[in-house]
Amino acid sequence: MLTEIRIAGFGGQGVILAAAVIGKAQAIFQGGYATMTQSFGPEARGGSSSAQCVLSSEPILYPYITKPDILVVMSQEAYTRFVPELKRGGILITEQDLVRVDRIPPGMRVYGVPATRLAEELGRKVVLNIVMVGFFGAVTGLLDPEALRKAVADSVPQAMQTLNLHAFDRGYEYGIDLIHKLAEEEGNSEPVLSFESES
Repeated sequence: MLTEIRIAGFGGQGVILAAAVIGKAQAIFQGGYATMTQSFGPEARGGSSSAQCVLSSEPILYPYITKPDILVVMSQEAYTRFVPELKRGGILITEQDLVRVDRIPPGMRVYGVPATRLAEELGRKVVLNIVMVGFFGAVTGLLDPEALRKAVADSVPQAMQTLNLHAFDRGYEYGIDLIHKLAEEEGNSEPVLSFESES
């Protein structure tokens, strides 16, 4: 099983850390394999920022994504730029207060979370990326939530661990509530997702 993920937004949103947490959860705390590559726009803060993760249960031969299974976008620019790359039948996760969604191809699953607002409710907007990681964990079911929590704790300064774990839990709970609501509306059970790269 191999899954390609892109996370994108603007500098200062913690895009790279979010990708690093997801990769660390897979490679260190879940015993799998992961790669992570990153790119920045011309400015570190305010410019564009994106990261690519490849997660696999087997050794990864090519570290870059070709067509993401999952796209996480935290800015309108990132949405406009990267949504055409998303694999048919893929998952789009948005910061719903910052991204207006349109032109969604049939079969794509779209999940939105007000990550910035939830982070502000916790007292620090800076943890919106970890709220997003929690939400990602809930709506994809791709990684063990405890592996993600351990990766969060392992990736931030000790003084910030409690806040970041609260942020993760808030995003995860929001995602689980959303999945249950959607399942009730659709009359389906919760989705179990797995992806195989196209040959």
